[in-house]
Amino acid sequence: MTDQAYTPPKVWTWNQDKNANRFSNINRPIAGPTHEKELPVGKHPFQLYSLATPNGVKVTVMLEELLEAGHKGAEYDAWLINISEGHQFGSGFVAVNPNSKIPALMDRSTNPPTRIFESGAMLLYLSEKFGGAFMPKDLAKRAEVYSWLMWQMGSAPYLGGGFGHFYAYAPFKIEYAIDRFAMEIKRQLDVLDRRLAESRYIAGDEYTVADMAIWPWYGALAKGLLYEAAEFLSVHEYKNVLRWTGELAERPAVKRGRMVNRAWGEPSSQLPERHDASDFEKVAKAPAE
Repeated sequence: MTDQAYTPPKVWTWNQDKNANRFSNINRPIAGPTHEKELPVGKHPFQLYSLATPNGVKVTVMLEELLEAGHKGAEYDAWLINISEGHQFGSGFVAVNPNSKIPALMDRSTNPPTRIFESGAMLLYLSEKFGGAFMPKDLAKRAEVYSWLMWQMGSAPYLGGGFGHFYAYAPFKIEYAIDRFAMEIKRQLDVLDRRLAESRYIAGDEYTVADMAIWPWYGALAKGLLYEAAEFLSVHEYKNVLRWTGELAERPAVKRGRMVNRAWGEPSSQLPERHDASDFEKVAKAPAE
């Protein structure tokens, strides 16, 4: 089958069995819960329901950075949401995030508890909650952070839902779609590379929530960790992005944040659930398989 052979009907209808891929069992054209299931609640002020996808890593990195900076009120429980099994469609999860996407966050230090959904909203909420953490005090510099944060929100769907889907997950390869999105992703990498030629971090000389938002997507891509597409996209060409992602990867909080809600890869990189800072030590001491 090729894309040239397809003529759209006048009215689209859902055929669940057509064009099956690894996400077919959870994709659907309607919202809302599919089953009743309450979410677990731990002992800490923040309850995170997530998975270590790039969007999930943004928030765990932010929480770990806050703790690293001495904000004890940022302690959190992180519960694993297995999206391939449809956990995001449970009634409890949908009550926190009506969009049924990870991550979802509850701040139980407020009365009543505050729900926050969308990873960018979580970064801004947590920054404000802790006195403007990882956000410049100067308004013009904050505007730069806001701009890059929104750049990530608008750009990453082309990387994940666009390039990633058609290059790695689609049931058959469509040259036009792959070419279209590969061109856009290389353009985005060039945007970042040019910016990082001017400054140490994304929004300037300070490490901010903009770095935390962009790094899990574009840093992972530059390191060859997304879609096995490093060679295809010639990521080695983006020297400034590689310098930046390498620096961030060495931050202790980033290392921890990347582990949380991770249930694949090397055992030493996995912490499917996080309920205490000492959980990381248990992973480090666990015998190799």
